[in-house]
Amino acid sequence: MKNSITICFIILAISYNAHSQTESPLVKWYNIEEAMKLNEKNPKKIFIDVFTDWCGWCKTMDKNTFNNPQIAEYLNKYYYPVKLNAEQKQDITYKGTIYKNKGTEPHSPHDFAAALLSGKMSYPSVVYMDGENNLLTAVPGYTAPADIEPILVFFGEDHYKTDKWEDFKTKFVSKLKK
Repeated sequence: MKNSITICFIILAISYNAHSQTESPLVKWYNIEEAMKLNEKNPKKIFIDVFTDWCGWCKTMDKNTFNNPQIAEYLNKYYYPVKLNAEQKQDITYKGTIYKNKGTEPHSPHDFAAALLSGKMSYPSVVYMDGENNLLTAVPGYTAPADIEPILVFFGEDHYKTDKWEDFKTKFVSKLKK
């Protein structure tokens, strides 16, 4: 009996693992170098999700915000979405400068993440860049679909070039399905 239960758990674990590996994400994620290279041929804004592996709110944002079909569709259409682990060890080259993680502690931030967030290491944070890979702004904290939608549209459709955020937000009409 004990062996049967163990075998059932093993089979369930294997099937769950196989299912989760074949499931395709709604957002097409890139690394920063891929996004910048794509921007050379077809300029779009760059959306950077700055996260850490241990961040619970980062996982919640993945589940609730980035798995929202309308948010995912908008991200894929108007942005090159980037996942950036703020504690990664790999070097990043950005505009001719090589950024490293020089930290020796387990949760040391990468210099590129620190530069994007102006040293305010808050996870999750979202960084918005224009079509020429220039920083527009960074927004710290968990952002629900209804809260991120106006920001995505503000930058994605270039409203930031003509409107003030406060004015834009007051007249913004959500297209999210309730």
